[in-house]
Amino acid sequence: MEILDIIILGIAVFRMTHLIVFDKITEFLRSPFFDEVPEMSEDGVEEIFLVPKKGGIKGFIGELLSCYWCTGIWVAVFLYGGNVIFPQFFFPIITVLAVAGVASILEAAVQSWLRE
Repeated sequence: MEILDIIILGIAVFRMTHLIVFDKITEFLRSPFFDEVPEMSEDGVEEIFLVPKKGGIKGFIGELLSCYWCTGIWVAVFLYGGNVIFPQFFFPIITVLAVAGVASILEAAVQSWLRE
């Protein structure tokens, strides 16, 4: 692999991992693997925390989805392996994810600069 390929794949893995672990649009995929735990904050506001379910396959997947480092490894294996086996199918997906990843990094930077 060329260094540019590694950079593109790395940004694509970043974006897909963020999509799976954090983004609201995939919340429906994560919800079966978490329990909602309400807690009162110091100022009396109820906050909801998501805690991975205990035991079994749902617990395992919940733990995986709560760890972006862990999910990132499996996403990297999926995207890299898919690109090696089916490059015609995976290359466009990796490209779109990489472009979206660059856009999200730029957006976060702009938002940070605007807050200063």
